[in-house]
Parts: sequence; structure tokens; C-alpha cells
Amino acid sequence: MLKPRIIPCLLVHNGGLVKTVNFRNPKYVGDPINAVRIFNEKEADELMVLDIDATVNGAEPNFKMIDHLANESQMPLCYGGGVKSVDQIRKIVGLGVEKVAISSAALESPAIVEQASMEVGSQSVVVVIDVMRRKGFFSKGWNINTHNGKKTHNQELSEFVKQMEDAGAGEIVLNSIDKDGAMSGYDVECASMIKMNIDIPLTVLGGAGDLSHMVELFSVCGLVGAAAGSLFVFKGKYRAVLINYPAVESKDELAKIAYV
Repeated sequence: MLKPRIIPCLLVHNGGLVKTVNFRNPKYVGDPINAVRIFNEKEADELMVLDIDATVNGAEPNFKMIDHLANESQMPLCYGGGVKSVDQIRKIVGLGVEKVAISSAALESPAIVEQASMEVGSQSVVVVIDVMRRKGFFSKGWNINTHNGKKTHNQELSEFVKQMEDAGAGEIVLNSIDKDGAMSGYDVECASMIKMNIDIPLTVLGGAGDLSHMVELFSVCGLVGAAAGSLFVFKGKYRAVLINYPAVESKDELAKIAYV
């Protein structure tokens, strides 16, 4: 039986592990390599690492850091940040990274998704879409943003997601800016809408504060990936820094919900 993937998402800023709220005010929470080692011990399903500096600074991926992460990780690894070309994607996969996440490049040049999927296989091509709910009483739906939420694009979300699937993306990661760091639950409405419109795997990120939020996500959306940052680096109401991950028994219970 296939099981829903539960995925820690680590944000890297100035070389350190941080956590943001609504994509702002990064708070240092530790060393990325140390976090990878702990998630190895806890046998995480998968790990996502996003460099939040690279794209906004116009820098290419930090290949030295990626190499260190890939060498340490004993679980499937997804890396994103500053990826703009197929050559970079090929190099990252060559370092031992299973998946490469593309965000702004997919909007600016959708052909990169098709080219990359032909080069390294669609299973290694992930499109991360950062979304924000439109404001105003008469405004409905979600905007697509890039560059840490600072740049808004006119592309319609549902159309873009379908375009990425048709181009050869192997997975969509839906990341809610509104929910980021709030620990108040996923944007299940948006996730459900996307899930109904694609046939490739969907991972949802932004908002998880405890396992009940994953219960809600799986109850509504079924078999999807549940990614989280704050949930796996903070503990308790005072948000003390503590790397954690669900026990096997808890994961099994969550898997049952995804199939109800």
C-alpha cells in the first residue's frame, strides 16, 4: 500500500537553518547538516532543502553545500534555490540529489521543465509554487508569487499547474505564503482544488502545527505529501528549537486516514 509522504522542509539562509513566518523574518534554528543527521536517525520519508537566498540574490545554487547535504542524507533529498538551467539540474542530480525543485524559472521559462524532464527524468523534476490568497471581498483565488513572495505573477494558478504537468513535471509542491510559519493548518481548500486538477504527485507545504493538521489534509485530499517546517523544528507553545518527527505508529495511523 502506498503511504502519504511526511516531509521535513529545511530553509537555508546565510548558510544556516532558519524558519520564517509568511516568508519574512528568518529565525536561526541551527545547522542544516546537523538537522539532516537527526532526520536520518528518525528515518524521515524524504527531505526538502530550500535555499531562500539564491534566487533573490541572483546567485546560482551552492553546489558545495548541496554536495555536503547529499553525502549526509540517507533519505531521498529534494533541493531548490537558484535553479535556472538544465545544466544546473543535471549537476545537482549528479551530486546524488533525487529531486530538483524549480520555482521562478518555471514561470519565466516553462520550457525548462520539459527540457529537464527529458534530461534527468520527470521523477526528478519538482515545481514549487508559492501562493497567496487574493485580498478583498470580491477577489477570489490565489496569486502565484516568487522571489520570497515579493514578486507577483499574473498566471492563473490552476492553468499553470496543468501546464507544468503537461510539460513533464513529476511533482507539484504547493507552498502557502499566508500559512507559512503560522502553525494553524494547511490551506486545504487550495490543496484540494489542485489535487483534483492533476494526476501527478502533490505535496502541500505551509501551516502544519501538529499532526491533526495532517489528519485534516489527508481527510480532504487523500494521498498527498505533507511537508512542514515549523512542526519539525519547534516544540511547545514557546517554540523551543527541537528537531522532531512522527513515530512509526503515528505515521501508520495517518496513512489509514489518507485511504478513507
